[in-house]
Amino acid sequence: MIVYRKADVFSRRDAAYFHPIEAAPQKELAKIQEERLRAQLSYLGGASAFYRQKFASAGIRFDDIRTIADLARVPFTSKQDLRDSLKAAPPFGLHLAAPMRNIVQMQASSGTTGNPSYIAMTESDAATWQESQARGLFACGVRPGDFTLHAFSMSKGFVGGVPVFQAVQYMGAVDIPVGADGGVDRLLNACHDLKPRVVLGAPNFLIYLAEAVQQIRHHPATAFGVQRLVVGGEPGGGIPSVREKLSALWGAKVCELMGGTDIGCIFWAECDYQQGMHMVAPDYVLVELIDPESGAVLNMTDSARGELVYTALDRQASPLVRFRSGDHVVVTGTSCPCGRTGPMIRCFGRTDDMLIVRGVNVFPSAIQDIVGAMQPDTTGTVRVLADFHGHTTQKNLKILVERGYSYPVGAAADLKARIETRIRNALSIKVDAQIVAPDSFEKPGAKKVALVLRENPGLWAET
Repeated sequence: MIVYRKADVFSRRDAAYFHPIEAAPQKELAKIQEERLRAQLSYLGGASAFYRQKFASAGIRFDDIRTIADLARVPFTSKQDLRDSLKAAPPFGLHLAAPMRNIVQMQASSGTTGNPSYIAMTESDAATWQESQARGLFACGVRPGDFTLHAFSMSKGFVGGVPVFQAVQYMGAVDIPVGADGGVDRLLNACHDLKPRVVLGAPNFLIYLAEAVQQIRHHPATAFGVQRLVVGGEPGGGIPSVREKLSALWGAKVCELMGGTDIGCIFWAECDYQQGMHMVAPDYVLVELIDPESGAVLNMTDSARGELVYTALDRQASPLVRFRSGDHVVVTGTSCPCGRTGPMIRCFGRTDDMLIVRGVNVFPSAIQDIVGAMQPDTTGTVRVLADFHGHTTQKNLKILVERGYSYPVGAAADLKARIETRIRNALSIKVDAQIVAPDSFEKPGAKKVALVLRENPGLWAET
């Protein structure tokens, strides 16, 4: 049952983690996951025409899958599968596995890679979202009693809006529900009036918000006394130059979280040791790491790289099995002093964003990291101009880079050469860097920052 606030939540304020499952031994956890996996598949066998068809096409039965290892026999569910499902049976698709009378809430994806996906939830589903998100927020340093300024978008059904509000409330903190859509002035007024300990938001937007403080209120953002920034929704939280800038502007510790609308809002989160993001909801989400080319399952050992695949556990309305997230990650470790068990990760890009430049895979976030590290010669803002069909080019990759506010226009050629050299040395690709004026690109707002442009927005290189 959905509740406003978890019982006895204030007794957890000084706990090492929000729920004991986060620190469960791996053997014990695998047993719990396999029990829930079998129950979930039994449910789907009776409730999901979508998965009955998928399993039948693969020549497997639901009760053939008894263990985590058996999952490798099950075909992946792709984003295109979900698009086709939604088109065939709107509004929630053929993969809806609960009666419409049981649907109490819906959310929408951002639609950055196509039309938005609409996700249905039963009361039980909404309750598990609250719990998993609360664990993530707690790992990131939010505590019962905290005032938290909500700077994710509160509109359009995005999961960063209402679900995060519900989770903050559930874990005993107080959400200040202004949202990025409320505008900079209202957010800064709330900071001044309510002195939040925590600010939640997308990393690039929180940089913009901090930079606006000096212009609007004539003091640095550090004067607000914010102690913790919890960021997500885009890759910036895992980019060192972005994290360093955020921390310096706000004078606060930065922690990152991640999820996926089709599975849940938050189920990865970073603790105070900041060695990577922990899976905080292993009882609700079973995760695999695969080779993105072959689809083979990889062991989640130190430094392993691959794509995350998710299977929902204990889900009723829109459960997914072996869903390819498109998130490419590196395993940063397998043990942590915080006591949470299992691997830790950093996300370095998405399949939809990856470009192939003369045979070399490159993620725009890697380019952003290099350009961001060149501040104050640059503003840290860069856009990749992928003015070619698809994701592959045999030409030098074009990028647009804002020069720093005090960097001389006449020295643009030198800055261009240094950027091109650093990217070539770090990523083994050649780029054509075009230097443009500061503030050439729209400042971040309620939308996610798009690092890739498909056509030049009318900007010309400074010389």
